Amino acid sequence: MNIHEYQAKALLRDYGAPVSDGQAVFKAEEAKTAAGHLDGPLWVVKAQIHAGGRGKGHFKEADAGDKGGVRLAKSVEEAAQEAKRMLGRTLVTKQTGEAGKQVGRIYIEDGSDIERELYLALLVDRGTSRISFVASTEGGMDIEEVAEKTPEKILSFSVDPATGYQPYHGRRIAFALGLTGQQVKQCVKLMETLYRLFTDKDMEMLEINPLIVTDKGDLKCLDAKMGFDGNAIYRHPDIASLRDETEEDPKELAASKYDLNYIALDGEIGCMVNGAGLAMATMDIIKLYGAEPANFLDVGGGATKEKVTEAFKIITSDPNVKGILVNIFGGIMRCDVIAEGVIAAVKEVGLKVPLVVRLEGTNVEKGKEIISNSGLDVIAADDLKDGAQKIVKAVKG
Repeated sequence: MNIHEYQAKALLRDYGAPVSDGQAVFKAEEAKTAAGHLDGPLWVVKAQIHAGGRGKGHFKEADAGDKGGVRLAKSVEEAAQEAKRMLGRTLVTKQTGEAGKQVGRIYIEDGSDIERELYLALLVDRGTSRISFVASTEGGMDIEEVAEKTPEKILSFSVDPATGYQPYHGRRIAFALGLTGQQVKQCVKLMETLYRLFTDKDMEMLEINPLIVTDKGDLKCLDAKMGFDGNAIYRHPDIASLRDETEEDPKELAASKYDLNYIALDGEIGCMVNGAGLAMATMDIIKLYGAEPANFLDVGGGATKEKVTEAFKIITSDPNVKGILVNIFGGIMRCDVIAEGVIAAVKEVGLKVPLVVRLEGTNVEKGKEIISNSGLDVIAADDLKDGAQKIVKAVKG
């Protein structure tokens, strides 16, 4: 689960990390009052969406201006005007794609005098199963380019969970970032704070870009992105309350409410499978035969008829889907339950695209009988290869 910058900075502030004062704005008429609560003399107005690259982005609407999603203002009135220009508009960045994301929230904060821009992140390293620090002297909007062209400028190391964070970790980062004097002590303290926040809240990613050195020589977290482990959210009701459902794909949101593992993709063949490994194999074989999967969907080992029905409805709600492949290997999941769910869903939402069903395992004969007696135009498949070939042929004509 991701949260907005202003929410991330509130968490940083609660843990004692240095951040600028700021105010969140949800309605245009609130912008002037919010800006007036800040000292100035420089205000920064930031669009709040779950995507990076806001500063280099652009708005689809002409009346939003052409200065991207991060703007400077030299007065309360100018800050309020910039906020009004962005609210309700669609911001397009490299991470959003051409569809962009609608800006429903604005964050106005005090400006900072920047001496240097640095990069810092904490993340879960899947290779070591440990928390890793990532730091670079090249912070700011071009960090992706730095990672691609000059990776030697990026320091990365993991923390042994047996010892946890130690001061020498902070000093290692400080020296790599070229910090001196009091900045080293600040860095050691800040790294400990961030590590504690990361572990306390079961994060998957915490990115500070840029981490700045101010004109007074102090460290400050100028921007912040946070992602949390969805499987641990139940332990953190305070984090769960920060969820912004308007930032999520409606299909993925609907799937989460039925405990379905669904991820939308860009292809044309919808997939409904039980088991993550089988789902990956199904997507791979669809690509092998010349088509692209429209989604990853694992209905799980203990799916009910109702869950299968909802899964089918989610797939068919995607206008890009030109065909559907149901691939079930019944172990805990019974083939007859899948068949009943598919039939119920088709009868409820209709079937406007080709549907190929491959069933194998527990109650497979009963499942095939249910489908064959349904009177629906369903293409039966004997195995995964046969199913993939048939659905690709049906879609490609």
